[in-house]
Amino acid sequence: MKNLILSVILLFTMTVIRSQEPYLLVGTYTGGKSKGVYVYKFDSKTAKSQLIDSAITQNPSYIAISPDQKFVYTVNENGNDKGNGGGITSFSFDKKTGKLTELNHVSSEGNHPCYITVNKNGKWVVVGNYSSGTLAVYPVQKDGSLGAPTAVIKHEGRSVNTKRQESPHVHCTIFSPDEKYLFVADLGIDKIMTYSFDHKTGKLSPAPVPFTELKAGDGPRHLTFSPSGKHVYLITELNAGVNVYNYHKTGQLEYVQHLPALPPEYTGPEDGADIHVSPDGKFLYASTRAQSNDIAIFSIDQRTGTLTLVDHQPTLGITPRNFNFDPSGNYLLVAHQNSDDIVVFKRDKTTGLLQDSGERITVGNSVCIKWID
Repeated sequence: MKNLILSVILLFTMTVIRSQEPYLLVGTYTGGKSKGVYVYKFDSKTAKSQLIDSAITQNPSYIAISPDQKFVYTVNENGNDKGNGGGITSFSFDKKTGKLTELNHVSSEGNHPCYITVNKNGKWVVVGNYSSGTLAVYPVQKDGSLGAPTAVIKHEGRSVNTKRQESPHVHCTIFSPDEKYLFVADLGIDKIMTYSFDHKTGKLSPAPVPFTELKAGDGPRHLTFSPSGKHVYLITELNAGVNVYNYHKTGQLEYVQHLPALPPEYTGPEDGADIHVSPDGKFLYASTRAQSNDIAIFSIDQRTGTLTLVDHQPTLGITPRNFNFDPSGNYLLVAHQNSDDIVVFKRDKTTGLLQDSGERITVGNSVCIKWID
């Protein structure tokens, strides 16, 4: 009995230790110092990291992890004159060693894919192509590799910004919590397109409410759901604002609120980047780049989902792109494209405020941060 108890204690201790050192995966642009995807061990007690592995692949600027954490999918943000120069690379992931092994590479059915997501059962992968304004759905094979696309959709239209909205620009592809719908933010046409999703066939069709239209020139970029699934938060790139919507099970997004993501004293270019709700659902964080290099922190009204500004935190780097919370929720990490680093902030779970931990991860042209427990 004594040996059994000791074995249980040892197993529990090892599990706790493992959970305190999740894997951190970093996607990058490879035109500078980077060569692909990087894998680190991250210590959730000390905020220190250790490089474990890397995989060479072109411009893996955005990453998606399968629900069972056995597979990793990266975009290859490339383009060509034919409009089909982008790609997706699939990898297997060994949780014991942290090693990535390439499985296959497929066309993204467009130019410059910038977003990729996996559905909850890990059977479908969706990619959004920025320059060509297209999105595609892929079946996941038994070995984790991707098959031929089951749906390819090309958006049409433009909006008022002649330099940035001359054509459609798909910027994110997000499933609703029940996965009945796929929401696609298109910066070029100032719309969030909504598609009904068929889980059996991987086909897409226009939803009963086929789109949500934004104010002309907003440029929708990324959106995220609240943990309750009742509210949607969108960051707009061209005016660096945050929109709040109520989500209805019919797929409709009901507009509720708009707030600027930039500090009130800021007068430079407006350039929204990324948006996330804290794991506890109490705070919303929204990043801006260009010359601002800032994260806006909002508290969330738990009843209405509306936002109140708490503070602004400089990101301490140049051109923050994606940011993410570590699995413990104690840290927020910001990937900087043009200062070749990731800044690690300590997060106060009570106030939502961020404090520089002093830790940095040097990564060339870092763009995307994802976690594997």
